[in-house]
Amino acid sequence: MKIENYLDKLDKPIMLKIADRVKETSNVDTFYFNYCLNSQPGQFVMLWLPGINEKPFSIAYDTGELFGLAIAQVGAFTEELFQKKVGERVGIRGPYGRPFWKEKDAKNVVMVGGGYGVAPLATLAEELTTKGVKVHFINGARSKGLLLFTDRLKQLDVKLYTTTNDGSYGEKGIVTDSFKKILKQEKIDLVYCCGKEQMEKAMFDLCEEAGVNAQISVERYMKCGIGICGACSVDGTGAPTCQKGPVLESATLRKITEFGKYHRGGSGKKEYFR
Repeated sequence: MKIENYLDKLDKPIMLKIADRVKETSNVDTFYFNYCLNSQPGQFVMLWLPGINEKPFSIAYDTGELFGLAIAQVGAFTEELFQKKVGERVGIRGPYGRPFWKEKDAKNVVMVGGGYGVAPLATLAEELTTKGVKVHFINGARSKGLLLFTDRLKQLDVKLYTTTNDGSYGEKGIVTDSFKKILKQEKIDLVYCCGKEQMEKAMFDLCEEAGVNAQISVERYMKCGIGICGACSVDGTGAPTCQKGPVLESATLRKITEFGKYHRGGSGKKEYFR
């Protein structure tokens, strides 16, 4: 491909005003934008702060007229973002990536969200419950103050399980505890999962033992979002998760040798999970 044609395919950020900003938890705010993004649950956008950097964020709301990003204040980039006020502009590219999808025969599903991993799953739950799918939703966090979208989930037609590590709200324990209980009671057709990778790997292992297919959103360091730079490519398949993911099914996860073990930082160096 000639370089001039290649450059024509590069997306440019659209500068959008922050239409609203809502505090969700002690460290998560949702930033709203009046724009028709036309995204699907599990996709992400690249958010650009001119002169600072550009980072990927999953989409927590998309009504067709507006969309929202539930963002945790973690690190230098989000500290800068959290200085932005309603009416100020940021750059947005996307949506990108492979979303969660409905499998034809999946009538009884489990969704597992850890921390702000709940964000894309809440939108998916809203969509699937309108299609007659039975949804068990496990919302987990370290403590009550870190639980995301508790009220939003209570309004949905889902069977809600809430866990906190310290027992400050819901059941004391971790999300895998609730999942094991569900497996004993019902036949589950499919599991959707998003959160920290150590939790995702534990859920994946349980799904493998139970013979249940899973769709898991795998987070990697994304620089471009369009499959060019290779920063988010995974060992085992070499596929860029910004295009072939971030949502991956069990068959693909089995081939990814780094899943649950390590990821790569901005320099490409391996960073092992603890």
